Amino acid sequence: MSFHEVRFPASLSFGSVGGPERRTEVVTLANGHEERNSPWLHSKRRYDAGLGMRSLDDVAVLIAFFEARMGQMYGFRWKDWSDYKSGAATADVAFDDQEIAVGDGMTSVFQLAKVYRSGGHSYSRPITKPVRGTVRVGLARDELQEGIDYEFDTTTGLLSFSHPPDPEVPITAGYEFDVPVRFDSDRIHTSVASFQAGEALNVPILEVRV
Repeated sequence: MSFHEVRFPASLSFGSVGGPERRTEVVTLANGHEERNSPWLHSKRRYDAGLGMRSLDDVAVLIAFFEARMGQMYGFRWKDWSDYKSGAATADVAFDDQEIAVGDGMTSVFQLAKVYRSGGHSYSRPITKPVRGTVRVGLARDELQEGIDYEFDTTTGLLSFSHPPDPEVPITAGYEFDVPVRFDSDRIHTSVASFQAGEALNVPILEVRV
């Protein structure tokens, strides 16, 4: 896949709007009941970066970033300020924020994930773009040391242990993460006059599968 491991300027994504999107197919039966099905296992996120533009200098940075990605051609990293940590938004990252798996004595590679829980139900979201320098990992409530006990890939979110964790041992992790996205248009339409008058740009951003 065509992807650039570079983050959209975080100062410009701050103030953007967006969030998760699901696709649900709803069929209404003759008796009024519904059948609902989703072809998507995982949600996708949409954003509008235009609201983060506060000056003409910001617009210049946006255009340079857009041109370097060749419009929709290359994906990039995006910081979703409303959801970028493994734990609570106001808390520091901790090694036991998320239980990502349980050891079986044979598997040594695991995918980072974030679990969303509500009302007895949950959804596990794969995390493929962790931020270097923020990942912390633990086994059986003990924090491990990167480079000795484990390694991780910031381009895939894969966590690799030097030795397979023992059976029934909980594997935990904490991290900050980015969302893999691309521009959802091959055009950036700007007007200096309207921007100075307070009119926001429309810069659609779409999450991509990696």
